[in-house]
Amino acid sequence: MSMSSLVRRRSSDEITNSASVSSSLFPAFGTTIFDIEGYSKSNLRKYVIAPYDRRYQLWQTFLVALVVYSAWASPFELAFRELLVGSLLPVDLLVDAFFAVDIILTFFVAYLDTSTYLLVDDHKKIALRYVKKLHFTMDVASTVPFEQIHQILTGKPTKSEVSGFLIMLRLWRLRRVSELFARLEKDIRINYSATRFCKLICVTLFAMHFAGCMYFWLAVQHKTPKNTWIGNKTEDFNDLSVGLGYTYSMYWSVATLTTVGYGDFYAVNLTEKLFSTIYMLFNIGLTSYIIGNMTNLLVHSSVRNFVMRDAFNKILQYANKYRLPEGLKEQMLAHMQLKFQTAELQQEVLQDLPKTIRSSIARHLFQNIVETTYLFKGVSDDFITQLVSETKAEYYPSKVDIILQNEMPTYFYILVSGSLDVLIYKNGSEQFLFKLESGGMAGEIGVMFNIPQPFTVRSRGLSQVIRINHHHFKQMVQPFSDDGKTIIYNFIKYFKGLKGKVLEEIYVTELLGDFHDEHLTRNEGTDEEVSRYQEAPYAEGRTGNSKALSNPVPVRVKIHGHHPNEHKMGNETTPKLILLPNSVEDLFSVAEKKFGNRGSKILMADGSEVEELSTIRENDELYIL
Repeated sequence: MSMSSLVRRRSSDEITNSASVSSSLFPAFGTTIFDIEGYSKSNLRKYVIAPYDRRYQLWQTFLVALVVYSAWASPFELAFRELLVGSLLPVDLLVDAFFAVDIILTFFVAYLDTSTYLLVDDHKKIALRYVKKLHFTMDVASTVPFEQIHQILTGKPTKSEVSGFLIMLRLWRLRRVSELFARLEKDIRINYSATRFCKLICVTLFAMHFAGCMYFWLAVQHKTPKNTWIGNKTEDFNDLSVGLGYTYSMYWSVATLTTVGYGDFYAVNLTEKLFSTIYMLFNIGLTSYIIGNMTNLLVHSSVRNFVMRDAFNKILQYANKYRLPEGLKEQMLAHMQLKFQTAELQQEVLQDLPKTIRSSIARHLFQNIVETTYLFKGVSDDFITQLVSETKAEYYPSKVDIILQNEMPTYFYILVSGSLDVLIYKNGSEQFLFKLESGGMAGEIGVMFNIPQPFTVRSRGLSQVIRINHHHFKQMVQPFSDDGKTIIYNFIKYFKGLKGKVLEEIYVTELLGDFHDEHLTRNEGTDEEVSRYQEAPYAEGRTGNSKALSNPVPVRVKIHGHHPNEHKMGNETTPKLILLPNSVEDLFSVAEKKFGNRGSKILMADGSEVEELSTIRENDELYIL
């Protein structure tokens, strides 16, 4: 993922790096979380290398290949030093030369300051940081050819054991292999199980090679060759070839590592017995490490199946215990199966992301489909953006009820993919009304009229819908008065289209009260029609001069006929659930009708006085005095 737009040069001496800690997650083989090529050319100082530059990463990968050679050659040369007679010397010098070049390059590689997360490109700071660390000392010690320097200074080849052990300093370079595997394990492009498996093989091979070479070196250094593990089995130990000696060594190492122990090669002297004991104890830990990792890799691939089977068993137990209908049981199982396959993947990905990223994803996925729905045609882009940000996507398998008839409206839905059936239960039977395709809406009639849902909506096949909370919807519409009128007009136009088809099935006169069916046939699309629709659900307690609210969705409130701190007996103690009128006068009229006393003041439960009805929200409790 490129984040070059987030990287800016703060000054000539300071560079802002927005990659932060997560940059270490994707550096394998040049993979970065920002465009490092453009960054290094335009922002870094001259003669400074970006740490995640593609060319530098390729160089580091090349050095890893040389590390593999060093890991093999160092113990091998120590064990078979007298038999090799410097045959690997040219290769060693060439490899050391490459690592010497890398030491020089390190003085020009910028680093990420972990306290400020800024990319430091100051040459002096880079050099001081590298010199002060142990890495510099060990890099130099593992690169300098001490034996060749001693031979040049003295004119004689050294046979000291100290110079032989100095060769083993090259094993310090193995840290590069460890860093490489750490990057590969975090690189999402590479299979994690394959990386771990490869790492286990490499660790095992190196352990066998190192132990075999050291075991042979112990035999070579012993004062009595015949009193060694290999001299005891050969007539002329000193005449062994390199190939035969290495074969014997690896044979013993593999047999011991695998705990086979054939007994044909065994420890003879005390030193060999001690080494064999340490090696066998090490093998216990190595074997446990390998078995544990392999078990984790195998279990990880099947744990999701175990969780799914356990969830299915719990559903079946629950359904059987309460004797649920077979059809409902199948719906539960289908929904759970969909959850483990695709449905919950989206939520698992999104739940830990910041709201801004979730909103951007929602706009990218669903903004086009929301704009094409009939209810939101012609509304502003700002309203669409806010609406889409509050949506949540869901998947439904085939033949699952999304909305039940007569349930109270909590959400309404927009169909993204698949198809839905709109049904109604009448006279004890289920009747099909119509079918919804992509871009269709379900549940909006109950939400707009604030009534129980008039239809049952059921999925035909695998369907994806986005749901919108009707409380959030009401709150979003309030500041967008023009968009509210557009939404009302779109709804009235659609509602008129249902006439003669399903309108009579939902008892339109009961929904609209005094706003009868003939009102929907006049003044199509005018402000007068919009105002009438807004006023109709609140017919009780209205005056002819009341002003329409800009909110297309009615607000339900509870009213009381006494002070919030008083407790009276009689009719005034019973709160009344009403639809909020358009004006304060209308609200007083409704309260007078309900409680018999006309009030002059509106209080909230905390005693604060209400001056504007626009400040009232759903389910608020009002005290009319």
